[in-house]
Amino acid sequence: QVQLVESGGGLVQAGGSLRLSCAASGRIFSNSVGWFRQAPGKEREFVAAIRWGTDTTYYTNSLKGRFTISRDNAKNTVYLQMNSLKPEDTARYYCAAGSYGPAANEYAYWGQGTQVTVSS
Repeated sequence: QVQLVESGGGLVQAGGSLRLSCAASGRIFSNSVGWFRQAPGKEREFVAAIRWGTDTTYYTNSLKGRFTISRDNAKNTVYLQMNSLKPEDTARYYCAAGSYGPAANEYAYWGQGTQVTVSS
């Protein structure tokens, strides 16, 4: 069983930065981990993923260069560093474990999410 808890969300002005954390209990580090986001009225969108073992990363093209995913095995935590934030980045951000790539339905475990609001 894997449990995921996101933190680090909040209200930030456009151009600012946030670092989200996904703290895991259980055997997360036999799993690849991804970040997704969902804005009101929109479908859940893939953001980034990091592969277990190799730490290979994968980003949705539109966010590459502004967002960085990383992991700290000692802390059982995966991070999403978000820079140069824009109002359109406003969404609830979720971490998920069990797959690697953009298909949400391939991830077995999900956290409850953390809200990110970017003001203009």
